Amino acid sequence: MEQIKVELKNYSYNIHIGKNLDYVALILQNTDKKDFLIVTNETIAPLYLDRLQNSLKAAGKHVNSLILNDGEQYKTMDSYMAIMTRLLELSYGRDCVLIALGGGVIGDITGFAASCYQRGVAYIQIPTTLLAMVDSSVGGKTAINHPLGKNMIGSFYQPLCVLADIDVLKTLAVQELIAGLGEVVKYGLILDKDFYEYLKINIQKVFEYNETTLNYIIKRCCELKAYVVAADEKENSLRAILNFGHTFGHAVETHLGYGKMLHGQAVGLGMAIAVSLCKNRKLLSKQECDDIYQLLKQAKLPTDIPQSMSGSDFITHMRHDKKVKAGVIRYVLLERIGTAFIAQDVSDDEVISLIDSLKSNS
Repeated sequence: MEQIKVELKNYSYNIHIGKNLDYVALILQNTDKKDFLIVTNETIAPLYLDRLQNSLKAAGKHVNSLILNDGEQYKTMDSYMAIMTRLLELSYGRDCVLIALGGGVIGDITGFAASCYQRGVAYIQIPTTLLAMVDSSVGGKTAINHPLGKNMIGSFYQPLCVLADIDVLKTLAVQELIAGLGEVVKYGLILDKDFYEYLKINIQKVFEYNETTLNYIIKRCCELKAYVVAADEKENSLRAILNFGHTFGHAVETHLGYGKMLHGQAVGLGMAIAVSLCKNRKLLSKQECDDIYQLLKQAKLPTDIPQSMSGSDFITHMRHDKKVKAGVIRYVLLERIGTAFIAQDVSDDEVISLIDSLKSNS
């Protein structure tokens, strides 16, 4: 088992990565509290809920569960309120622990509920998708969506620990693996060129569920995110580079309707657009851009802009994004492969022209 520590100024926690993890032993290692609420969804519950719930009960814990609908379209105030209602019905106090058993949607909603219930209770992340393991379960970003913008209602709230068991990825649909690779490729592009080169050679092994490759990819992404979060927990500076591909990607998700395209797939498309912007600005050579597009295609990520979206649509949605500051849309661009920066001088006209050009060439 690998263990990575997220070292924050006033708080630290561990990410445990391995095969067939003993969830209960690790949970007991991180908390001695008695009351637990497991929040999961209708897809994950039949696979893992009973085993986790029964094991915790056997360890003397008081355990209940809540099964939510599955999908980004359910990352809503209604789902958040369902968690609150369940906690209140159970008369759980401030000493309870929420367990997020699922992908990024479950992790985000559960973390947000934990941050708000009685002004804050503990929670544990047990991610069951590649995307959640490499990105969303780590760093304490919690949120729900609003029809006008993705993740616009949320908080920074760190978990007690993260338990990432690569064995559960065997039950993951191929589309979910692809979505996870959107975040994986992002880390190589913005922070680690050597990792980017590794992915060019090994990314196909992810689709073969190669345990060695998966273990290394998850470990390296968590190391990179832990480094960034430790340096900038509340996204005041460095952490903003983790949004590479997200500004464009969130616009696509909002426009199409939540759940129509998986988040990681939208991030992949967002990165393709951002790379094209880098090429137009001569930050990257044509060869470097072609190289990146090839990796995105190897990862089976989308690169074509939906025909229903215009450049103006992108601007409209991106103005409702968290990354807007003083009325300026901030874009994460690549200075070179492995190094990213925040650009605040990209005009709306430049983006509209780019989008329209990419659509005409697709």
